Amino acid sequence: MSLSRADIENIARLARLKLTEAEIPVYVDSLSKIVAFVSELNRAPTVGIEPMAHPLPGLAQRLRTDEVAETDRREVYQRNAPTVEAGLYLVPKVIE
Repeated sequence: MSLSRADIENIARLARLKLTEAEIPVYVDSLSKIVAFVSELNRAPTVGIEPMAHPLPGLAQRLRTDEVAETDRREVYQRNAPTVEAGLYLVPKVIE
């Protein structure tokens, strides 16, 4: 699949990119190559292949136990804050 100039302009608008006239043909070519490569991957024979949880057969990812390692220290941290009210940090208003 080849992308057109209009496709690139639309992609640039959605990504909020400002492309120059000289950049548009470069993007048409490079993004068209990327889309063509991805469409080639769709032709790979995947029938009968099971999804893998790990790339090496017989191995599993070692997981650590999910244990609480630190206690609630909110009070200690809030002692350093300039202004705290009802357990919340108060900050100056920036936007009016």
